Amino acid sequence: MGQRQRNKHEEAIDYILAMLGQLRAMAKAEQCDMLAYFIELACVEASDILNPDHRADLIELACQKRNRAT
Repeated sequence: MGQRQRNKHEEAIDYILAMLGQLRAMAKAEQCDMLAYFIELACVEASDILNPDHRADLIELACQKRNRAT
């Protein structure tokens, strides 16, 4: 993937992450915990696309957030 295409790809994933963050907040506000959890998983996956070396850290963070919410 060329540098220009890579930047466009990263910008798209960043935008998706921002939208997912808003959707997760909406789901939590409506007490749709399972939906919020699945959106959070999508956030982890999108983050992994941007930073594949940090996958284990992101999964651990997601689990910690989930455990704090319950």
